[in-house]
Amino acid sequence: MRPEAEFMAALTVRAATDADRVAWNAFVEHCPPATFFHLYEWRDLMRDVFRHRTHYLIAERAGRICGVLPLAEVKSRLFGHSLVSLPFAVYAGVASEDEQATSALEAEAQRIAQTLGVAHLEFRNVAARHADWPTEDLYVTFRKVMSPDVDENMKAIPRKQRAMVRKGIANGLKAAFDADNSRFFELYSDNVHRHGTPALSRRYFDALRSTFGERCSVMTVEGPDGAWLSSVMSFHFRDEILPYYAGDAVAARDLAANDFKYWELMRHACERGIRVFDYGRSKQGTGSFSFKKNWGFEPTPLHYEYCLYTRDSLPRNNPSNPKYKLMIEAWRRMPRALANTLGPFIVRNLG
Repeated sequence: MRPEAEFMAALTVRAATDADRVAWNAFVEHCPPATFFHLYEWRDLMRDVFRHRTHYLIAERAGRICGVLPLAEVKSRLFGHSLVSLPFAVYAGVASEDEQATSALEAEAQRIAQTLGVAHLEFRNVAARHADWPTEDLYVTFRKVMSPDVDENMKAIPRKQRAMVRKGIANGLKAAFDADNSRFFELYSDNVHRHGTPALSRRYFDALRSTFGERCSVMTVEGPDGAWLSSVMSFHFRDEILPYYAGDAVAARDLAANDFKYWELMRHACERGIRVFDYGRSKQGTGSFSFKKNWGFEPTPLHYEYCLYTRDSLPRNNPSNPKYKLMIEAWRRMPRALANTLGPFIVRNLG
């Protein structure tokens, strides 16, 4: 069928099944707006690790996929009932070839949301789509196209931050990729505990590695004495690397281990021909936001748009909400072993 004839064919929207996995992922790989979080494997993780009911939608013309929308239903007594594209993802929403497919997929998502009786529907969009919908403006993302030359990337780092990288090098730090998540999880769970937030489960991180294979890697920084200082789990998609989950020891700051870690990851990615370094999402006004800006990355606002049904304000299920202050302080004082046991049951509904 000629391209113009195909476009004139009737557009249909239907629920995806596991039989669509290969075609879904082939579309995601070649659709410019699609992200790592649009890959079909996230459906397995939502369902098998977090026990969230999923609603994956496909838009088709003449039997060919022209748009996809991943959705997961989050139902919690503590945090409410919602339909989200997509929990635990910084980007999601519709990935499509054209506006007609996008509108049809969003309309079907709204129909499902109303049928389920959720309090709200959330699209984690990069670009704004609904001027009349309430929008969460708390988050920004940091992405940068790297030079193919390692030395040029070092020179592009602002002077003060470059000095921190060189400090880490001078301290004799070493970085290595890990075959498993042992060192990463120890540093990650300790880090989030110090910040008073629940940790995701070791099972989840192991599932990420087994599910995505070479698309998921862990780099850990050691001190000259072999002490574990800092670790990061990254995702690999097309020509991008996304350092996504991270943790560090208390000693990491004085030794510039985090600065060294991200430089080593950038250097490694550059040497392998990766073009885009995606520093990921940060809340405005936080230390993470300032750290990423110090690298010369410019923030781009994210547009998390909400269709509200049985609530009249945006959900504020994040640590910046003052009502969680006492909970955060109590979590910090909890023994870490207990926090690691209880944390996954709480954080699964935060997303």
